[in-house]
Amino acid sequence: MAKIEDLRTKSDDQLSGDLHDLKREAFNLRFQAATNQLERPARIKEVRRDIARIKTLQTERTSSTASKTPGA
Repeated sequence: MAKIEDLRTKSDDQLSGDLHDLKREAFNLRFQAATNQLERPARIKEVRRDIARIKTLQTERTSSTASKTPGA
């Protein structure tokens, strides 16, 4: 489970890569759940929250850069 402090130290590219990996893992977990092969059902919740954390951080970064640009 990713902590927000750890995510804040990463670059935008690293966050995008992590988001991609987490979305792939979420897909695989949903597939395992559908076929009753899921070992840790709580992992689905963890992955969803990590995805939300990354998306929130990306939104914060884009809104802060938009507010810093002159003429916006």
